Amino acid sequence: MSDRTPRSRTLSTGHEVAVPLETEAEATAVAVTADAGAVAGRLPGGLAPVRIAPGRAAVALLSVDYRRIGDDAMAPYEEFGVLLAATPEDGPVPELAALRSGFSGSTGALGGYVAALPVTTEPARALGVEIWGYPKSVADVRITDRGDRRRTAVGDERGHALTLEAPFRPRLRATVETASYTGEAGIAGGPGSETGPHTETGAGGALRYQPLELSGRFGARPFGGAYSLGRHPLGERLRGLELGRTLGAVAFDGTFVIGEGRPL
Repeated sequence: MSDRTPRSRTLSTGHEVAVPLETEAEATAVAVTADAGAVAGRLPGGLAPVRIAPGRAAVALLSVDYRRIGDDAMAPYEEFGVLLAATPEDGPVPELAALRSGFSGSTGALGGYVAALPVTTEPARALGVEIWGYPKSVADVRITDRGDRRRTAVGDERGHALTLEAPFRPRLRATVETASYTGEAGIAGGPGSETGPHTETGAGGALRYQPLELSGRFGARPFGGAYSLGRHPLGERLRGLELGRTLGAVAFDGTFVIGEGRPL
């Protein structure tokens, strides 16, 4: 992450944070296949889905338990994310464009478009919306451990949205740089949202890129993890992506840094 000079930002909730924002977190992610055309329809102009097979793309279902946010800028919170694997449009074969550009760097290359991001507190929602334009909404995100497996249940007053289960055994130390993207499109009707993420992000429709760095212990299991969808609007919209089998699960425990971000 090239620019580490911190800049102080004050949120509408009165919380003050420094960006780039350093957090400590535990996370699990399960990658699943999805219909490439449906994913493309949820991406804003300027991004293309990363195809993993003819007609198929990838979606990551992400669960995060934040233990520290900045210099204890706010109370810890939980988060669930729907990320559509994407890369800036750069020719007819997006996956080859991502490999050519690299998995990190000045353009961000391969990363995840944030389509939905329920969190458990209002300060956490304000943090994501006001600084990065993330489509955050306040919902019930419950993370529980059973041995070396982690279960995440997401919903709100409208019912159960989904359940995610993944192995949690991070052991190998590494540093990984990647990117997230925000802007118009996404998956409307997420938990806590009445009208969808467009009205919540404050992004103004502009496509933005945020550099991410994860440093700590990782674990991976090919074809690991499982998910089930409820009848909540978010679950129904995920069904619209024609999600399929799991490609694998990743676990993480360490430091997660989110950069300032910029227009793409």
